[in-house]
Amino acid sequence: MNFVNRYRKVLQFLSVGLLCFMCYGVGWVSGQERLHVSRGFIPKISLSPIETDFSMFWKVYDDLESKYDGKIDKQKLLYGAISGMVSAAGDQYTYFMTPVESKQFEDEFAGSISGIGAEVGMKDKRISVIAPLPESPAKKAGLRPNDIIDAINDEETAGMTVDQAVEKIRGQEGTKVKLKIIRGSENLTFNITRERIEIKSVSWEIKGNGIGYLHIKKFSDDTARLTDEGLDFFRLKNVKGIVIDMRNNPGGLLDKSIDVVSQFIKNGDILIEKNDGKIVTSHKASGLGKFTDPRVPIVVLVNEGSASAAEIVAGALSDHKRATLMGKKTFGKGSVQELITYGDSSILRITTAHWYTPNDKSINEKGLSPDIDITGDDATIFEENDPVIKKALEFIKTKL
Repeated sequence: MNFVNRYRKVLQFLSVGLLCFMCYGVGWVSGQERLHVSRGFIPKISLSPIETDFSMFWKVYDDLESKYDGKIDKQKLLYGAISGMVSAAGDQYTYFMTPVESKQFEDEFAGSISGIGAEVGMKDKRISVIAPLPESPAKKAGLRPNDIIDAINDEETAGMTVDQAVEKIRGQEGTKVKLKIIRGSENLTFNITRERIEIKSVSWEIKGNGIGYLHIKKFSDDTARLTDEGLDFFRLKNVKGIVIDMRNNPGGLLDKSIDVVSQFIKNGDILIEKNDGKIVTSHKASGLGKFTDPRVPIVVLVNEGSASAAEIVAGALSDHKRATLMGKKTFGKGSVQELITYGDSSILRITTAHWYTPNDKSINEKGLSPDIDITGDDATIFEENDPVIKKALEFIKTKL
């Protein structure tokens, strides 16, 4: 999958995922869906300080194959075994994607999906809404960040992976999906009509008296290019300040978040990656930014739906004192994932490091606290009368 090979590191919950191949004893056979399973190579694998006996795996497989009263799909058994093994690592951001699920992943980043337009992830071991996308069926229906999805079409989500939940939520354009939602002490039901979702990751406009408004919805393939175009427009209009709105931005591609930060700081670290507490690498600004002049004030809007790559941008601009954070505390996802693609297009998404802000702060499971705490009404977010945007514009005017 060329798409995945170009982007090795991802920092988001993405609905499609937001979820070690046992190659030693598995041989693929072309043609029909046949799977040849061999035990000869790994009766045991020695791991210090304990010894793991893989012969038990084959014993269970033999018993299932010989005694199960029903038809066995060996391909499903393989994917199920791999998924279970990866899930047992205990990290909600490390998971295995089948070829079907990896295709959903690719479609998500391509910006074209058929569904309700909500980023879905795992929070506190429950399938949850991370962020409804602007002008999406989910947003229009009234879904909010942190809504727990208790059931999909009356099927309880307990025990589902994120990918399984997403597959059930998505569907043909024009059809409906029923979601049972837990919101605090409320139990709500939503019947939402699926639509074709075509979303550019960045939009921009001039608001107030010469203030640029840059809305970054997620960090995908087009984010750096569109941000660059938006900033060119701001320069043409000679804007006096900039509002960067990343509320309900669930994150995305690491390299795109670095590109965005580089537009606003001259030099220095953007984030630091650590593995087992030791620095693996640090990502630095390119030095080619279009709005690095500190005389152009910046406000970054965040909320509980701002996660991962969005938190990288907010954290870096805050640590470099290049922007004022305004809104609500962010989600708190500070881990880095790598994608490993296999021959059948299945993917292992694995946490390889955790990232820290330039000032060596971890936001994992903590989030970023805004400089100015503002609680807006979810019903008016991104609307013309959005009070948070109005307050951001007012704040910038005080800095001019």
